[in-house]
Amino acid sequence: MKRIFGLECEYGLTFSPNGRVYLPIEKILGYIFEGLIPNSWPSNAFLTNGARFYQDTGCHPEYSTPECDDLRELVMHDKAGERILESCLPLAEERLREEGLAGEIYIFKNNTDSLGNTYGCHENFLMRRDVDFWKVTEQLIPFFVTRQVFSGAGKILKVSGKPQFFISQRAQHIHEKTSSSTTSSRSIINTRDEPHADAEKFRRLHIILGDSNMSEFATYLKVGTAALVLSMLEDGYMVPHIELEDPVKAIREISRDPTLKKAVKLEDGREMTALAIQWLYWERAAEYLRTRPHEKVLKEVLAEWQRVLTRLEQSPMSLIREIDWIAKKSLMEAFMDQKRCGWDDPRIAMIDLQYHDINRRRGLYYRLASHDMVAKVVDEEAIERAKTVPPQTTRAKVRGDFIRFARAKNRSYTVDWTYLKLNGYWEETILCMDPFCSFNRRVEELLSHLPSLKLYP
Repeated sequence: MKRIFGLECEYGLTFSPNGRVYLPIEKILGYIFEGLIPNSWPSNAFLTNGARFYQDTGCHPEYSTPECDDLRELVMHDKAGERILESCLPLAEERLREEGLAGEIYIFKNNTDSLGNTYGCHENFLMRRDVDFWKVTEQLIPFFVTRQVFSGAGKILKVSGKPQFFISQRAQHIHEKTSSSTTSSRSIINTRDEPHADAEKFRRLHIILGDSNMSEFATYLKVGTAALVLSMLEDGYMVPHIELEDPVKAIREISRDPTLKKAVKLEDGREMTALAIQWLYWERAAEYLRTRPHEKVLKEVLAEWQRVLTRLEQSPMSLIREIDWIAKKSLMEAFMDQKRCGWDDPRIAMIDLQYHDINRRRGLYYRLASHDMVAKVVDEEAIERAKTVPPQTTRAKVRGDFIRFARAKNRSYTVDWTYLKLNGYWEETILCMDPFCSFNRRVEELLSHLPSLKLYP
């Protein structure tokens, strides 16, 4: 069962000057853009790996992965986004020094800033048009509400003036079950219908409640379990009597309880913990996959899902290598034990932030990784290649090849998810409506005129 999926990750951005200097974030972001596409200021830039990089609301740099049909490749391209932004930092800081503004630029892969603003990590799944979207949505909501037990990134928030550790960064910013808005009324499932494909066959499932994950494994399990549950629901394998009485209240209550003991109310009056609800979905997914003996990837996801739920029940801290909120909480508790301080110590707030620093020299997640204390899903060589090479089995390959051609010919071009256009003299537009198709005859013809062009390093 092939499925297209992708991640859109908004990053936090700040500048720490050596001295009292105010500098608009827009200027800093402009220098970062220069590192990606010299001598231009694109607001919607597609890269040679097929991904999209642009400035989102609130002046956040946002990286959208190319279309992927393989779970590990999605993890690889999500990490490539971090590396691309990290590689822009030296040039951007050099440009600032040229203007007499010494300091460091920080980019964080997180979901909240010090003022309480939030920015997201959105998941996209291509789904069948012929299924009842609203029925599937009702079935998905309890799964997404409770999935945070292994996908949450962890956060310190104040409750009645006292700092407390929460499982999820986004949970407290979700206000509705469903909505077409991504800012004014953030919902569990966004209903905006933009499939970027044949609209008679497909629609897009757009999920905006998830945290940004530093952990490769957490990203793998977060997206993998969602893809598995979506597939079983599309094929009619429903989970009966699973609707929550108040999903928005439930997502917040679960996030506030790192012991994972909190029970939330279902519509039929029962109360269940997040883990118990996840087990119901796991059991139904296992039953579903018994009818799909050749689904190797989803069976691997099912096995890891079972392992993680079991460990969360028995010993959550044993997942310190895999789960972001657990790794972060462990770091904080170790620091408090060493320094004899509490949750209100400002250094704990710094750990909360520094865990998400994408600079591998100073980010705490990468300090753990350097000591082999995090679980890897893809190797660093593959991540480095994904910075410039698109997936070879989806429409992203056509897009990436076209961009390489246009740059090699020094041609002005316009690119979107579904079309490629050469501007000016000899203007031409190429439609690419099939996200599963990695070949386009016209693009191949263009490339044939540049036999010396090396497409991939």
